[in-house]
Amino acid sequence: MSQVQAKEQLPATGMRSLTRLLPFAKPYWLQFTVVFILVVIYNGSSVLQPYLVKVAIDSDISGPHPNAHGLLWVSVIYIAAVVIGVVANFSQIMMLQYAGQNVIKSIRLRLFEHIEKQSMSFFDRNALGRLVTNVSSDTETVSQFFTQFFLSLVRDGLSILMIMFAMLELNVRIGLYCLIVIPVIFAVSLLFRSRLKGAYQATRTRLSNVVSFLAENLAGMRLIQIFHQENRQERIYEAMIESHRQANVREYGLSTLFNRTLELLGKVAVSSVVWFGGGAVLHKVILFGTLYAYITYIQNFFAPINSITQQWNTLQSSMVAAERISRVLSQTPQIQDPAQPITPVQVGQLRGGVVFDHVTFSYNPGAPVLRDISFAIEPGAMIGFVGPTGAGKSSLMSLLTRFYEPEQGAIKIDGMDISSFAQDDLHRVVGLLQQDVHLFTGTVLDNIRLFREDVSEQAVVAAAQAVGAHDLIMRLPKGYHTLLLGKGANLSMGERQLLSFARVVAQNPRILILDEATASLDSQTEELVQRGLAAVSANRTTIVIAHRLSTIRHADQIYVLERGALKEHGTHEELVASGGLYANLVAESGVETSRQTDGNPPVQSQSAHVAARL
Repeated sequence: MSQVQAKEQLPATGMRSLTRLLPFAKPYWLQFTVVFILVVIYNGSSVLQPYLVKVAIDSDISGPHPNAHGLLWVSVIYIAAVVIGVVANFSQIMMLQYAGQNVIKSIRLRLFEHIEKQSMSFFDRNALGRLVTNVSSDTETVSQFFTQFFLSLVRDGLSILMIMFAMLELNVRIGLYCLIVIPVIFAVSLLFRSRLKGAYQATRTRLSNVVSFLAENLAGMRLIQIFHQENRQERIYEAMIESHRQANVREYGLSTLFNRTLELLGKVAVSSVVWFGGGAVLHKVILFGTLYAYITYIQNFFAPINSITQQWNTLQSSMVAAERISRVLSQTPQIQDPAQPITPVQVGQLRGGVVFDHVTFSYNPGAPVLRDISFAIEPGAMIGFVGPTGAGKSSLMSLLTRFYEPEQGAIKIDGMDISSFAQDDLHRVVGLLQQDVHLFTGTVLDNIRLFREDVSEQAVVAAAQAVGAHDLIMRLPKGYHTLLLGKGANLSMGERQLLSFARVVAQNPRILILDEATASLDSQTEELVQRGLAAVSANRTTIVIAHRLSTIRHADQIYVLERGALKEHGTHEELVASGGLYANLVAESGVETSRQTDGNPPVQSQSAHVAARL
């Protein structure tokens, strides 16, 4: 099976997927009601026009006594009906666009908020490109249901009913002959329905695959270029867009065949009316004006039917998109706030002690990455975690920030389980710095305080000074008000990392996690950052995950992980002396085995440790 075929899984769709989104339209029921009234007025004016021409022909033109005065009045009424219809049509379209776009705005906002509340496991299962498609493309497709299909269904449906009533009112017998074509139309629609549905689903799914693939490749363009994978990715992309092209051609081919079939039925119906109606005129059964009205009505009868069928692809695409949106909205976040979280006062009094109590965790069932982990960290201590790649160091920190839930055991801060915290409060207590820095499009000021208005500019400046970023920022064109490009593209890696350090300091967490945070810094910048962190980590619990063992030599305790289990713990000297895994890592890294090798006196206390951290 090809990669394109493997990715293509057509979702089950139906009207239920759209009805799940109808509650978003409830606040705008008044606007939709006004649209319905305007549609009735517009359709009434359209149906009235052929009848007015029939009256003018039969009574005022071809009658035994031509009536110029009556013809004038018919003309005036006809023009008034046209004007009223135009105004009603314009008003209904604008009103529907207002209501429909507000509905889509609500869906997009709800979808974005729902995605933001998901745990990290949700993003592990869902490609970012697909989520972008859900929020942007799928919602735009659903908007067509409210702004196009809904209008067509109401307007054209009412038009069909009004035209049928008008034809039966003019002549029941001819009207019934004309209605014979309805079962034929229904049969043709059933014949095409399943094929059209499959074609629309295939096109939508393959387009989603194209967007997802494109987003992922643009995000990883550096890797693609450095490993010379451009040609391979181009071949895959070409296969995907070729698959989408084929689905698109098939969709439009079926849609065109369907519409032309209905158009043919309309022409046959008109010719039948001309034949039977013309005979009735010749035999003086009906007047010529009535025949004209019938021909106009039968033409107008097929116009709304054709319009509805042309919107069939809109309905199908909307159902597919609504199903995809509903699938996202139906996923309950795995991480939930407790019913009665710890109060902000209690949060403000936390000292920063951390306990892992027999914690076991796995990303996939049956494959634990952490096994029965237990340790305790005193408030204000500096703790280092080391181990081979894949040992579970970052997973520990993901559990402490509650990005994931442990399968067994408990994690506590100052004796309180982190599940008893509101997530917002927990993330104010625990600050995380990672190797990969994400900066948003906005000013330096906004990126440091993360758009929180409660963090003053003075606090931002103080945070930047604490980590040594102030001078760097002041060299920028507009200082703290310099606009940064997406991901901070106009800054170096080291400069971005300094801003991320200032960001955490501005949030003032009680627990600071450094997850390979200095791995990408050059020696000069790292030295600057380390001096700043030595100051800001005082009276703050600091947890360091590092491959550079030199960054944790002065830690109060060092925990050594291997294959998800704690193997050793102790100070740098104790672990080196034990000759275990840590000693081997030190030997491989070339780190000096004594704290005195840097020319400083031995560190005897935890307060001295703080001054020498990092």
